[in-house]
Amino acid sequence: MDTPAHRPVLHGHGVTLRPVHPGDAEALLAATLDPENMRLTGTHAMFTIEQVRRHYESVANAQDRFDFAITRSDDPQSRWLGEAVLRNVDRENRSAGFRISLAGQAHYGQGLGSAAIGLLLDFAFGPLALHRVELEVYDFDPRARHVYEKLGFVVEGLRRDALWWEGAWHDAVSMALLESEWSTARDRRGS
Repeated sequence: MDTPAHRPVLHGHGVTLRPVHPGDAEALLAATLDPENMRLTGTHAMFTIEQVRRHYESVANAQDRFDFAITRSDDPQSRWLGEAVLRNVDRENRSAGFRISLAGQAHYGQGLGSAAIGLLLDFAFGPLALHRVELEVYDFDPRARHVYEKLGFVVEGLRRDALWWEGAWHDAVSMALLESEWSTARDRRGS
C-alpha cells in the first residue's frame, strides 16, 4: 500500500479534519501550554514556536503518520481546534497508534473529539486498510476513556506508574480497536 501523494481532507458531521501545516503552529503552541492539556497528554516539556513549526513541517509528508487539524465544518478559516494523529503506521502489520488533543477546555463536551475520532477511524480502516488502532489514556481521564469505549476500543492492559504528575504516579491504560470491532460499533450507532 503506497502513501497518498497528498493528504486527504476528511469531512464529517460538524467536523473537518485537514492536514496540519506550519501556519497551525501558534495554535498548537498555545494548546501545549494549556495546563489541562499538559496534564491530559502527560507533557512535561515546554516548546518554542520554532520547534512547533519544525514539527509540523516534518510531519507533512512523513511516511508513517497522518497528522490532521480538527476544525469545524462551518468555519471558512479552517481554524485549528486540536489535532487527531495516526502515528507509527506499520503497513506490514496494518496497525497504528492514535492520539487526539483539543485546543483547550472551551472545546470539551461539544462532540468535536468523538466526531474527529470517528472520521479518523473511518480513514484508518477504510483507505489506509489498517487492521488495528491503539492508544493510551491516563487513569485520571475517565471522560476520554468513556469516549474510547463508546467507540469500541477495548482495554488490553495497563502500564503501571507510567507517568509522574504533580507528586503522584499514574497508570496508562492501553486500549485498541480492530477493524471488525469498528464495523460493529458503527453499525450499532447507525453511522
